Amino acid sequence: MKHGSILIIDDEPLMRVSMVDALVAVGYEVQEASTGTEGLERLQASEYNLVITDLRLPGADGLQIVSKCKEQWPQSEVIVITAHGSVDTAVHAMKGGAYDYITKPFSMDELLLSVERVCSMVALRDENRMLREELEHKFSFQGIVGKNERMHQVLEKIKLVSNTDSTVLVVGESGTGKELIANAIHVNSPRHKHSLVKVSCAALPETLLEAELFGHEKGAFTGALRQRHGRFELAHQGTLFLDEIGEISPVVQIKLLRVLQERQFERVGGNETIEVDVRLVCATQKDLKKEVEQGRFREDLYYRLNVVPVQLPPLRERREDILTLAQHFLCTMAARNQQKVQTLSRQAREVLFRYGFPGNVRELENTIERAVALAQQSQEIQVVDLCGQSRCPYSGGEPQKDCGFCGDQERKTSSKTGTMETLAMAREQFERTHILEILQRTGWSRTIAAQVLGLSRKGLWEKCKRYDIVRSGEDASSDRDDNSAG
Repeated sequence: MKHGSILIIDDEPLMRVSMVDALVAVGYEVQEASTGTEGLERLQASEYNLVITDLRLPGADGLQIVSKCKEQWPQSEVIVITAHGSVDTAVHAMKGGAYDYITKPFSMDELLLSVERVCSMVALRDENRMLREELEHKFSFQGIVGKNERMHQVLEKIKLVSNTDSTVLVVGESGTGKELIANAIHVNSPRHKHSLVKVSCAALPETLLEAELFGHEKGAFTGALRQRHGRFELAHQGTLFLDEIGEISPVVQIKLLRVLQERQFERVGGNETIEVDVRLVCATQKDLKKEVEQGRFREDLYYRLNVVPVQLPPLRERREDILTLAQHFLCTMAARNQQKVQTLSRQAREVLFRYGFPGNVRELENTIERAVALAQQSQEIQVVDLCGQSRCPYSGGEPQKDCGFCGDQERKTSSKTGTMETLAMAREQFERTHILEILQRTGWSRTIAAQVLGLSRKGLWEKCKRYDIVRSGEDASSDRDDNSAG
């Protein structure tokens, strides 16, 4: 089925039927009306991607059809059919919002060509709108998933600074989401209609980075066969994101400082001074203050960059977000790959929650992507899907030393149960120790701990009562949910 639905309004039965048959034959969905009044009624009832209407109609003419259609359905397009003598009227209809007109007599091939052109334009426009909405949602503040208090503070800070032109320095380990923060700042800023240009400073040597940032003139160096605009010029009136800013050389640091101070620069090998209006967002894994103390980073540049500092916590310090992020990635990737997997098993949730994630959110996302791919037609992610090891102990093999999931889990299980006298005693001892460990890791938040353990809050409370698990200074019968760390 081709994109879009079409409404044909024409009072000549033979012409109307011919158009309907021709369009249906190539795959369009077509409705028809024999009078202007009937056409207006159909437009009142539903939206069409394209309306094809004669100018002269009983009840209401084509100009009224165009006006009503554009008033009620601004995204719909209209093609007007007119006789040679009323071309001026057709032009008037186009000024009123019609997309095109066809003069009688015309061939069906001519009609199909015009319809194909309009519907292709509508499809492209709708696709662009959907992509724009998806992009804006992904990089909106709502697209930053998590409930950790430190992340909420980061969110509030970038909400405040997005509407300004202040330089932002985002600091955090690899994989913590520094680029996502830069995207969110740009999309929610007054500069969002202009470009967001990104440069990885660590990926280029000094000479290439300088030319990449500031551009170069023809013949400036070997291989410079033509003039090239740099990233600063491309980001004019928009935002420039410099990732791994701590890796730039002293020479580039000097030039960057001048741009920040004077908002102007020269291309490599050129004499023309170019002025730019750019909002700068930088990111680094390094502690730039220590780099300054050790003489590897200019102090004046550091203070120019560190106008609004944003510190992103590693995932291991925001464990309450692990399962929320995991479920978010799971739903996104399952939908993208048309997989029916919907949730994580209890063991998988426990293993994810306990794992240190040295690669932070990026590692978690990759882990879930792998798990969705390996889960095949299952509705639940298992630990063996997370680790991706063919010899995972959960599939009957041995723990793998290089796997933080199955290896760590198996070692903990065997060490805690190996010296018990009976299986029942071993199970109870392990259960008590494990519940206590999860409660301590979640800051004694029973809601989060119950989610990790796959229990209801009542079920967790009953097990705590059974095993006499009590937080220091707390009544054993208390069911209070304390979310503070301690």
